[in-house]
Amino acid sequence: MNTEYFHVLAKPTGPICNLDCKYCFYLEKEALYPPESKWAMADDVLDRFIRQYIEAQQSPVIHFAWQGGEPTLLGVEYFKRVVELQQRYANGKKIENSFQTNGVLLNESWVRFFAENDFLIGVSIDGPRELHDAYRVDKGGQPTFDRVMRGIDVLKAIGVEFNTLTTVHRANSSHPLEVYRFLKENGSGYMQFIPIVERIAPAPSNTGLVLAPADCPNEAQVAPWSVEPREFGRFLITIFDEWVRNDVGRIFVQLFDVSLESWVGMEPSLCIFRKQCGSALAIEHNGDLYSCDHFVYPKNRLGNILSTPLAQLAESGEQQRFGAAKETALPAYCRSCDVRFACNGECPKHRFALTPDGKPGLNYLCAGYKTFFHHVDPYMRFMANQLRMRQAPAHVMGWAVERDALAAAENDRRCAHRPEL
Repeated sequence: MNTEYFHVLAKPTGPICNLDCKYCFYLEKEALYPPESKWAMADDVLDRFIRQYIEAQQSPVIHFAWQGGEPTLLGVEYFKRVVELQQRYANGKKIENSFQTNGVLLNESWVRFFAENDFLIGVSIDGPRELHDAYRVDKGGQPTFDRVMRGIDVLKAIGVEFNTLTTVHRANSSHPLEVYRFLKENGSGYMQFIPIVERIAPAPSNTGLVLAPADCPNEAQVAPWSVEPREFGRFLITIFDEWVRNDVGRIFVQLFDVSLESWVGMEPSLCIFRKQCGSALAIEHNGDLYSCDHFVYPKNRLGNILSTPLAQLAESGEQQRFGAAKETALPAYCRSCDVRFACNGECPKHRFALTPDGKPGLNYLCAGYKTFFHHVDPYMRFMANQLRMRQAPAHVMGWAVERDALAAAENDRRCAHRPEL
C-alpha cells in the first residue's frame, strides 16, 4: 500500500437507502450499529473527516467520494455544509467531489448544486427497464426505472455530466449489447460494470449479517442473483467487441481503460487489479474506518477518527497487513497465470473458489476474467503500441475492421478449397 496516498469512500448515511435492491451487500450493515442510530454523519464527525482527509493527502488535488446507502437522503443543505468545510480546510489544495446516487431523488435543486460545485455524478442503473427493475426496487418492492430516468433527464437538461455504474448480475448478464447500447443512447460516456458476487452464509453471524465474508467456510452458497463466471466473461467480451470497432475515444469503459494500463506496463489504477490493496478505505456515518467498502466487518474495523487520526488508522500495521495479504495469499496457480499482470487475483472478496489442484484462494470469476483478457490481448497490444508511438489508441478501430476482413477472406479461402463430400 502506498501510504502517501489513500482514498476513503465516505458513507454519510451509512447503509440507509430509499431502495431495497435485492442484491445489495451493504443494506445489511445496518445490523452492525444500534437500532437507535442516527443515520447521518454528525457535524463533529464530518468536520474532522474533511479536515483530516485533506491534511493527510500529499497530492495537490483532493478527491472526496460520497456514497451510501443513498447520500441524497441527507438533502442539498447537508452537502452545502460539506463544501463549506472543504473550502475552510483546503489550504490551497484543489477539492474534487464525486457523488454516487440511485438517481431517484434527483431534482433541479440537487442538479444545480452539482453544477455550481463541479460534482462528478455517478448514477446506478442496470440497463433497460426490464433488466434494471429485475432487482432494483424500492422499499415497497416497486420498480424504480422511471424514477431513475427522470433523474437522468434532469442531469441532461441542466448539462451536468454523469457516468453510470451498472452491476452485472444473473438477470442482465446475458444481455450485454442491450445494456451497452441503452447506456450509450441515454448519454453515458463513461461506464463502470461491476460484477455482483455474493454468498449466503450457512447461518447468520453473531452480528446478524447473512451474506458471507471472503473467509467464510465453503459451506456458504453463491447467492442466486450472482453473475456466473463464464457469463461475466462473455458479457465483457461482447461489449468490448462492439466498443473496439466503434467507440474507442468516444465511450470510456472503466475496465477496458484499466486493462490498457496493464498492457502498457502501468500499475492498474483500479484497486481490484493491483498487486496489493489497502489504499481504498471506507468511513461509516459515525467515524468508524474500515479496511475496504467490501470488508465492513467488525474484524476489519480499524478504529474511529474521533479517537485516532485518520492518517494513523490508514497507515496502521493492521491495514498494511490487510493490503499485503492480497499478494501474499495468491495461490501458486494464479502466480503462474499468463494474465496475472492484468488481474492479480482481482478482489480478495471473491477469492473463495478452489484452484484445479484443490488449493483455496482462487477468484470465483477467474474463468470469466481469463477468457476476457486472452480475447482482448491483440487489441490491447495494438493500442499499447500506439501509445508508445504517441499515436491515438482509437486507431485500433480501423485495425480491428481490417483484421476482421482478413479473417473473413481466410475463412472464404478455406471453404473454397474444402473438398466436397
